[in-house]
Amino acid sequence: MQFHQGRLIDHVHLRVSDLEASRRFYRAVLQAVGKAFTSESPRHFYCDELWVDQADGAVSRVHLAFQATDREMVHAFYKAALAHGGRDNGGPGERSYHPGYYGAFVFDPDGNNIEAVFHGPADRTADSVIVSPKL
Repeated sequence: MQFHQGRLIDHVHLRVSDLEASRRFYRAVLQAVGKAFTSESPRHFYCDELWVDQADGAVSRVHLAFQATDREMVHAFYKAALAHGGRDNGGPGERSYHPGYYGAFVFDPDGNNIEAVFHGPADRTADSVIVSPKL
């Protein structure tokens, strides 16, 4: 068994009010940023470090940013989000956070602030970290 993980976050767990609405939304926006669900069931779905399930009480309120590989991917994310239940929270464009920061923001069906961001051209040493548990 192997897991591919990023640099800092082990996982983000979203508790949502309508799992099927969130499933449609996240399937579309993840596809737009080149990802797919790692697993799903009637009670949850996940992709890499993102885990989503039905809330039995309060829903999550977070800001979550997906990495984009170019500006076109930011636009694809924004378009997919709006077409699948997302609401505008700042269309694609440069931001003043640092030179080259290009992002788009939407609210997911539960009001979480979801972003796709391209930080400009860069070289990566790896696409992910491979973790192989010792059983």
